[in-house]
Amino acid sequence: MDAQYTIVIADDHPLFRNALFQSVHMAISGANLLEADSLDSLTALLDKEPDIDLLLLDLKMPGANGMSGLIHLRVQYPELPIVVISASEEPSVIRQVKSNGAIGFIPKSSDMRELISSLNRVLEGETCYPSGIDFSEESDEESLMDKISSLTPQQYKVLNMLNDGLLNKQIAYELDVSEATIKAHMTAIFRKLGVKNRTQAVILLQQTDQDI
Repeated sequence: MDAQYTIVIADDHPLFRNALFQSVHMAISGANLLEADSLDSLTALLDKEPDIDLLLLDLKMPGANGMSGLIHLRVQYPELPIVVISASEEPSVIRQVKSNGAIGFIPKSSDMRELISSLNRVLEGETCYPSGIDFSEESDEESLMDKISSLTPQQYKVLNMLNDGLLNKQIAYELDVSEATIKAHMTAIFRKLGVKNRTQAVILLQQTDQDI
């Protein structure tokens, strides 16, 4: 496929990142490839480069473990096409990836031909998931992901600040809003998550950051 695409490869493993870099070049002639090795470096890159055609995201790298990184990116950059490339190939993981808005999942065990075919399909506007996955099933974890994903970007920020142990007035200061606004956000967060207090909300958030 010959087209000018800007693609970000986010993976903290240099050898795999280099192999993926070469594979993408083979699949897409003239692609502009950018790299990130942590969630912080990735978000800095995305803020600097708004016109990204595709993000190839590993689920496990500094700042992102489990589904938390994907959820964060979907909330902050809702229009960004994301394909997860992961060694965690369990059906439950793949279903969670799909339920959190990624347009594809490519196993790290894929050979070069499969990888190139998958990349071309995604850039032609198709979704790309391994065959044989029953997406009609939904686990408790996937239901939780749906709840987290329903939060607005500002609500998600507030929830993460709760997780950091900040008080209402501290969150209000950081976001430059009133405490009343923070209380309104928290009421909405509790309702969407189906919890009664900040402790329960934080526990739910932490469940998205478990090893997979």
